[in-house]
Amino acid sequence: MSLPATAQPLGFVITADRTRSKPFYAHVLGLRVLGEDEHAVTFDLGNRTPMRLTTVEGYRSHGHTVLGWHVSDIAATVAALKAKGVEFKIYEGFGQGPDGIWRSPQGGAAVAWFTDPDGNLLSLTQFG
Repeated sequence: MSLPATAQPLGFVITADRTRSKPFYAHVLGLRVLGEDEHAVTFDLGNRTPMRLTTVEGYRSHGHTVLGWHVSDIAATVAALKAKGVEFKIYEGFGQGPDGIWRSPQGGAAVAWFTDPDGNLLSLTQFG
């Protein structure tokens, strides 16, 4: 059996401290809260795609991208998030610009990375 074609995705991001991380997702990133229970706070990632910010005691991030967003203007989105205090990652030797945006040599994508309060790596991507 396969997943039904109509099955909608549900994302999960793990946190060690939901009280600390919830304001980052709600106020800095501007995600709408859909609900909260003793296990997680659920956010709308866009188009009513839910993401559950779930607490796991002692959680430590692993340094790989866990969640990303496709944006139409990466430079403007990076600037807006920087204005809210978000720091974008610069990886030595990766060829990113001073704003933290890496541009594909073939011109197919531009990507910028940043972290949440737990160190989970998040990204922005503009295609084309």
